[in-house]
Amino acid sequence: MNTLIITSIEQGLIFAVLAMGVFITYKILDMPDLSVEGTFPFGAFLFAKFISMGIHPVLSTLMAFCLGTLAGLSTATLFTKLKIKPILAGILTMTILYSVNLKTNGKSNVSLFNYSSVFDNGSTLLILIIIVLFIKIILDLFLKTETGYLLIATGDNESLVRSLGANSDKYKIIGLMLANGLVALSGALMAQYQGFADMTMGSSIIVVALASIIIGDTIRKSSHTLKNTTRTIIGAIAYKLIGGIAIDLGLHPDNLRAVNALIVIIFISYNNFAIDLFKSGKSKGGEKNVKNNESIQKLQ
Repeated sequence: MNTLIITSIEQGLIFAVLAMGVFITYKILDMPDLSVEGTFPFGAFLFAKFISMGIHPVLSTLMAFCLGTLAGLSTATLFTKLKIKPILAGILTMTILYSVNLKTNGKSNVSLFNYSSVFDNGSTLLILIIIVLFIKIILDLFLKTETGYLLIATGDNESLVRSLGANSDKYKIIGLMLANGLVALSGALMAQYQGFADMTMGSSIIVVALASIIIGDTIRKSSHTLKNTTRTIIGAIAYKLIGGIAIDLGLHPDNLRAVNALIVIIFISYNNFAIDLFKSGKSKGGEKNVKNNESIQKLQ
């Protein structure tokens, strides 16, 4: 049981990086981005390519993050420049990445057991904790900058950003690039953790990310001290623990995806009912105006 818990926490930390990326598009920009199902294995295959070329695993991982941002740039370009709906733009990018992933290493499955990884020089759990905390701190600091405030404001009220003389498309591009970079980084970490990169890695990965975010939203909903990135990390770990315990209790792995979807449904329903039961009396329009006023004050 201890091994199961440690494994679940380790995988949860890797998926926490994924969830923080999806958090940017889903919660901040308020747009669906299905390109992550292609970006996740893209990061894994990029790492496999670089490590096979003799590049240091840390540098290979960072390069996977940097090139992963290009997937977000692709989606953002289709969305902002060609006026393609966000959900379709993400699907198109995901479709393109399927072919790119196959071309990167010339095959659909790449073994990494004979190569070094970032986990070779210490405890896997400790290294993952350091990586996740570093990303969380950097992301929190970024969201407190003027660019970060404008990114948040773009998701809250795009017309507000334009009224301030800023180009809202610019912040959509930044958000999508950063989000997909983190998703690719998560894919690179997962490839190193499991010892291979595979085309099916990204299948239904969006469900994992959304489940992590939604579970995190249920934690101390009324608290203003608990940051959203912290909730996302806790949600990702809790999500993997639930799945790990379910398998330990006898659930067949073939049924895990159905259980994953059920977890999402349960927590979404809980959040919806909780909102109805504990409504503060403020209208959605009023809440939106409060957010907009806060954004304006921060920018002044």
